[in-house]
Amino acid sequence: MTFRQFLFIAALLTAASVAGSGVRPQPPVGSAGPVTDEVVDLTGLHGVEFGDTEQELTARGVLRDTVESCGPTLVGHETASPIFYDDRLVLLWVSAPVRTPEGITVGTPVSEVHDHYPASTRLTAPQGTYRFDGLLARDGDRAYLFLHDGRTVRKTIAGYADYAQRLFDEGYGPC
Repeated sequence: MTFRQFLFIAALLTAASVAGSGVRPQPPVGSAGPVTDEVVDLTGLHGVEFGDTEQELTARGVLRDTVESCGPTLVGHETASPIFYDDRLVLLWVSAPVRTPEGITVGTPVSEVHDHYPASTRLTAPQGTYRFDGLLARDGDRAYLFLHDGRTVRKTIAGYADYAQRLFDEGYGPC
């Protein structure tokens, strides 16, 4: 998969998230259902780690393709969208109620992000676009990218820092 394909898939996921199809995948029969208070950290989500392959996640029953979505979805993690590059999970786009260990989620004031991640780098979206500004909070090769409207967090992306930075720099949607 080329980086251009990666960006296209990311743009599709963004558009789907923004558009909100209203269709939610149902958990498999016998599952506990979707997690309602979930934490994304810099290793991933419960049962899903950055660097996992699509095949590994599919074999474990965590990843599936559905007609209703723009790409593969994570079973039991309905508010998280995986992004793969070279068959490896590199980023997760997450929405509320998924939060960071510090409690940052969609709707959190930007000032609170600064309080928890004071060394975060400010990223400015190009003028005349519908893109959000960002705050990139790096920790080694991993990072959180908080997209915001100047007041509150609108989207959280977690994963490999270089991919989060490239995603922001090269545009993340809409497609």
